[in-house]
Amino acid sequence: MRTPVVMTLGMVLAPCALLLNLTGTLTPGWRQVTGFPDQPVDVVLYQGLWDICREQSSRERQCSQPDTWNYFAAKPVKVARGLMITSLAVTALGLLLATLGVRCWQDEPHFLLAGLSGLVLFTAGLFSLIPVSWYNHFLDDRNLLPAPPLPVKVQVSYSLVLGYLGSCLLLLGGFSLALSLAPWCEERCHSCRKAPAARPRRSSISTVHVDWPEPALTPAIKYYSDGQHRPRPAEPRAAGKPKVGFPMPRPPPKAYTNPVDVLAGEKGGDSHGPSSRSTQPCLSSLPCDSDL
Repeated sequence: MRTPVVMTLGMVLAPCALLLNLTGTLTPGWRQVTGFPDQPVDVVLYQGLWDICREQSSRERQCSQPDTWNYFAAKPVKVARGLMITSLAVTALGLLLATLGVRCWQDEPHFLLAGLSGLVLFTAGLFSLIPVSWYNHFLDDRNLLPAPPLPVKVQVSYSLVLGYLGSCLLLLGGFSLALSLAPWCEERCHSCRKAPAARPRRSSISTVHVDWPEPALTPAIKYYSDGQHRPRPAEPRAAGKPKVGFPMPRPPPKAYTNPVDVLAGEKGGDSHGPSSRSTQPCLSSLPCDSDL
């Protein structure tokens, strides 16, 4: 399995951001002060979080300059010291987690650990962005950040720019690594959806189940409700058992009539004899009473 793009991007941006923040924290270039009236025109004073350096174009840089205006006691400088060190420590922790989470010696990456490392790196980016933005906001405030009065000029220096770049790269790298949580969350949600189907749900205490007896259906309704449309077989009925069901109307019995007068041969007496009765034709297709 190839390493996902989000992990690769995070692993590239986070070390670069760590290097930029480290350089910006240690170098004395947060603020640049120029235009001193009692000094040469090319004199530049660089103020950082830990040191103050003086530089002139024709000479080398001289650091460890005295803090004449009580610059290091300013609140933005003190806050920036603590938050930048915290950001560096948290960034190192995030990189350690990312190294363990991203696949280096494993077949597949550890998505949960990589996602957590992204959250840690994103937090480190916030820790570095807050002091840099606060310092830049009050850069020209000579009451909060002491500086010589006018016509001395105060400008942004390179260390502050490095702090901005490192913070933005940390935020991007941390967000990219945090996207590694998506496969892990999808897998967890998929397993949670399957869990209730495998395990029966427990009934509530307030739920009461009552087994009501089914109402007895009459034979006719039960017979037709089952979808059977064939005539019912004849069943012997027990003696004395009442007949249940719907009475069906029956057609009246068919009567057979004989249009032939079967007594026609007997009206004349015994002269004809029985032979005359047997030879009398039957004009109907129905059976004659005499034949019966």
